[in-house]
Amino acid sequence: MFTYDLSSFLPFRDTAACAQARAITRADITTHPNPDFHIRVIQERTSFYEAFAEDLVGRIRDARENGDQFVAILPCGPMPQYEIAARLINAERLRMDHVITFNMDEYADQDGNTAPAGWPGSFHKAMNDRFFGLIDSDLRPDPANVHFPTTENIAHYSDQIADLGGADVCYGGIGWSGHIAFWEPQLGAEANGDLDAYRRLPSRLVELHPMTIMQNALHSFGGDWSWVPPKAATIGPRDILGAKHRSFWLDGDLGGGISWQRFIARLVAHGPVTPYVPGSLLQPTRADYTLLGNVADNVLITMA
Repeated sequence: MFTYDLSSFLPFRDTAACAQARAITRADITTHPNPDFHIRVIQERTSFYEAFAEDLVGRIRDARENGDQFVAILPCGPMPQYEIAARLINAERLRMDHVITFNMDEYADQDGNTAPAGWPGSFHKAMNDRFFGLIDSDLRPDPANVHFPTTENIAHYSDQIADLGGADVCYGGIGWSGHIAFWEPQLGAEANGDLDAYRRLPSRLVELHPMTIMQNALHSFGGDWSWVPPKAATIGPRDILGAKHRSFWLDGDLGGGISWQRFIARLVAHGPVTPYVPGSLLQPTRADYTLLGNVADNVLITMA
């Protein structure tokens, strides 16, 4: 046996809980004690993004047919589903004048100034380029109803969502560190053991965790960690848990049989509910938790 403590920079350092999560097999990963926390696996990548797009468009369509407003919290990642959703919306001529969106997060500099919409790494730019800008102009939501967190609005961003009765659905993914949006695991220290108080924390500016810097460097900045901004404006647990439903999609497949998300997908869904693994707060809720096939595969040591 070779035993050791987890690295001191990790906010969650329970070795037994990590070992238990790591040992969950693909065959067992969809089993969960909360019947409202639905875990499923979609093996093929195209089908995964099509299902995500159909979920979003279906909710937009249902709300319109029922004469209801539709409020959604949207992530900037995964992204391929948005292009599919835009095609469906255009093909159906589905008007979105009843839709109000709030993006989860946005990068910020060391002083808390959020990235301008024209910066190539901006989530605002990515959403415009890969979703809203692809929708026919007569079908798009009113620009005043498309919200992004900024330096100016972050202090009351949660209030904007709450004033609408909360989101109808909060979409998202899970970060390598276990974060949701950019709500990072080191913020768990602020809870002082009070999980209920932690659940009520609103939007804010945060310092990005080192794991987030490295993860985002790999998938968005060509591996250049020097290009990833140090901070972000982000929604908080209050907004995620205040939504009427949660729909999370984990697609962390690097190809070649490698997935960075296998372990954290398990720890979030099957580990302890703790502020040091923010995504674990989904477990007691009503939520859908969809894994791409490679993410569901067993966690193994492999040497390239």
